[in-house]
This record gives sequence, structure tokens and C-alpha cells, in this order.
Amino acid sequence: MWDNQKKLNLRNVVKNSDRGYGGFIGGSAVKKLDYSHDLFIEESMRFIREHRDHPFFLYLALTAPHANNEATRMTGNGAEVPDYGIYKNKPWANQDKGQAAMITRMDGDVGRILELLTDLGISENTLVIFTSDNGPHHEAGHNLDRFQPSGKLRGTKRALYEGGIRVPAIAWWPGTVKAASSSAHVSYFGDWMATAAELAGVEVPGDLDSLSFAPVLLGQPERQQTHEYLYWEFYEQGSRQAVRFGDWKAIRQPMFTGAIELYDLRFDLEETTDVSSEHPEIVKRAAEWMEDAHTPHPNWKVRR
Repeated sequence: MWDNQKKLNLRNVVKNSDRGYGGFIGGSAVKKLDYSHDLFIEESMRFIREHRDHPFFLYLALTAPHANNEATRMTGNGAEVPDYGIYKNKPWANQDKGQAAMITRMDGDVGRILELLTDLGISENTLVIFTSDNGPHHEAGHNLDRFQPSGKLRGTKRALYEGGIRVPAIAWWPGTVKAASSSAHVSYFGDWMATAAELAGVEVPGDLDSLSFAPVLLGQPERQQTHEYLYWEFYEQGSRQAVRFGDWKAIRQPMFTGAIELYDLRFDLEETTDVSSEHPEIVKRAAEWMEDAHTPHPNWKVRR
């Protein structure tokens, strides 16, 4: 692991994989002493204590419940966790026990951080947002049918259907964000820049596709701005593009037909019925946005 420019050697003994991701040869620990998730949590809690007396920003990107892909390739079980905890005696495959245990471990550790903020007396001055960068995966070898993490949504990680990119965001700010409230506002990670800037009382850097969602957090939905559209592109598996605008969702997947699929999310959140043939003008608009939003690059080419 790395701490800024300092390399930290873990005490684990690792067996290298015979093949890695993107040409990188990874490995799986055969002697397991240090668990990266635990180290991140402890370092984060140290950071909070150290900066308790002045404003701070902490971005905590946890490794759990990501799979150890090398372990999946080498042993069939990438859901590595120090112990299965309350799931130890469940009549499940070890991959399922591990996936559940990782999520429970993460949940408990988020609780420890919230308790620390409260104990330090800074909870009412601290906004915590918990979210994910993609929908559920099954890279650990676990069974998605057991937990159904994306509910009825279509697709998983790497898909541009709602199951691959639609994730919840939970905001915790005692005294400011109303407890048990909810919002259907659609945002994306880039909006965090404008949100953080507004809450910090500084100007947003120019030329950004970033809209603050602070009004939603502050209970002022009447002044919440929305994007004309949101755009995604993905380069593995033959490349994909998607556009979300209002309740419409358009997807182009050259690896399949290459034609633009169109879904009305008001009535078809599961994206089962392609209505592109019924709305050619909307498909045309989506295609134009796909062209405008894409930035050509020789290493990242969208296929058509």
C-alpha cells in the first residue's frame, strides 16, 4: 500500500497469479495478517482526530466489498475477509458468506466513524455522504440471486443499464439533513465539486459540468438545478454509451446491434421494453448528445 510517496509493505505472504489485469501480475495472500480495509479505517479515524479542530475533507475509498480478483482466478473465492462473523454457520457457499461479511464489516466501521464524529462534538458541523461508484458486481464468485443487490434493475457493474450505474447516496448531517427524508433528485459524482464549493462558501472552478445538490441536502428543493442530460461511456466489452435525460434513457452498445435503445423509466425502470421505434425524434436527440459529450481520444474509441 502507499501513503502518499511512501510504500508500506504489508506483513502478508503473497502468491503471484499467473495472469493479471491489464498485464499487471497480481497475487493472493496465502498468509493473511493485514487486511487493507481495516488499515484504511484506522488511518481515517486517526486523520479525523488529528484535524478535529479545523475544517477537513476526507475521501475514504474502501476496498471492501470489492473482490480480490486474483484470488477469484486462483481459488474461485475472491470474497476475502478475516472472518465470516455472523454468517459463519449459514448454509451458503463461502463466496456468499464472504460477500455478506465484507458488507457487514463495512457497515459497522462506518458506524464507528459516525460515533467518533459524535464523540468529538463535531457531528453537527460535518457532512458525511456514503455512496458507490457502480452497481453490484459478482467478481468474487458469489451468487447475486441470493442477495439481489440491484433489486429489479437490469445489469450489474460495467453495464450502462440502471443496475450498473444507478446507486443510492446516503447523506448524514445531524441538525441539517432531515432524518429519514428522501429525494428523487438525479445527480452524478461530478456534482460533488459544485456541492462542496457551495457548502464551503467558495467559487466553483469554471468550465465544469457540475451542479450543486446542496439544495436537496438543505431541504430547499425549489432551488435545485438539474442537468439537461447525463452521459456515460465505457470502453471494455466493445464500448458502450448511455444518456439519461428526464425520464428517458438511451443506450448504444456496438458489441450487440449498435442501434440506440430507448427506455421510458417512468413505466419501465427495469429497462425491458425498447421503445426507440416509437420515438425517432427522441432517439435522434440522444444520438446528438452522445456525439457532443464524447471527447475523441486515440486510446479510447467509441465503436459504432
